Amino acid sequence: MIWVARATIGFFFPRSRCRMAGSATLASVAFFVFLLGFAQCKTVKRDVKALNEIKASLGWRVVYAWVGDDPCGDGDLPPWSGVTCLQQGDYRVVTELEVYAVSIVGPFPIAVTNLLDLTRLDLHNNKLTGPIPPQIGQLKHLKILNLRWNKLQDAIPPEIGELKKLTHLYLSFNNFKGDIPVELANLQELRYLYLHENRLSGKIPLELGNLKYLRHLDVGNNHLTGTLRDLIRNGDGFPSLRNLYLNNNQMSGGLPDQLANLTNLEILYLSYNKMIGPVTPKLVEIPRLTNLYLDHNAFTGRIPDGFYKHPFLKELYIEGNQFKPGAKPKGNHKVLDLIDTEFLF
Repeated sequence: MIWVARATIGFFFPRSRCRMAGSATLASVAFFVFLLGFAQCKTVKRDVKALNEIKASLGWRVVYAWVGDDPCGDGDLPPWSGVTCLQQGDYRVVTELEVYAVSIVGPFPIAVTNLLDLTRLDLHNNKLTGPIPPQIGQLKHLKILNLRWNKLQDAIPPEIGELKKLTHLYLSFNNFKGDIPVELANLQELRYLYLHENRLSGKIPLELGNLKYLRHLDVGNNHLTGTLRDLIRNGDGFPSLRNLYLNNNQMSGGLPDQLANLTNLEILYLSYNKMIGPVTPKLVEIPRLTNLYLDHNAFTGRIPDGFYKHPFLKELYIEGNQFKPGAKPKGNHKVLDLIDTEFLF
């Protein structure tokens, strides 16, 4: 069994008003006395109650590392492993909970949603089942939500769209189904959105293009439909996007010229879809493009010569299409379907 977790305590020295364990006049021991005082601060009852409920629900797998009744530490007892606390006035609050890779079995611990000061929640690589409760929307301070590599299911709750401070959302490698909720477009601070390896269907909400800070969008290995033309619209969306993963879905249509407006794009992964038509030479105008995966679709025509002269393009995958003879990949990747050595560089 491997349990990797962080246990740190954060505090603001200038604002400390907690009861001190003793008095001291020597500057050399002032900081030590402050630490003793911090240890005697009270943790808000709401957080103590919530984490003890979580402790009871998780059972023996983590109880051995969570000693004492106060998750932020009590007397000589350290804070619970994976729990980070912060001093706020006369009290301490829980701001981070990281309990991952310990094979937690069972439903999502709903008591987590009572930790209202959480900025990070990381329960990845466990065996959590069932849905994410709609109460997740209560965590208004959450910046990082990592639930990947579990067995969570049902629809992604639209209440996640209420987490307005969220910058990282990891829901990949679960069993979520249904549509991607359009409410995710309310996450205006979002940088990274990972939804791959689920059973999501329908079209990708075009409103996601309004996320001005979004750098990485991965919805690969689902059952998504629609076209790039619908998603990119007039090319005024996704201004910060660097990586776009749409592979292993049921995307159709062609490659619109508007893709060239994604000037920050580095990776475009379209493998294993149902896309058709020629490869627009406009793609060559994407200045930072390094990896272009077009393989296993139904693209036709020729590969624009500009791809072979592009200063940054390292990998061009074209196998499994209907290109005219002479079309060649670029890079050192393994050719899957083509046997003729003229296709190898």
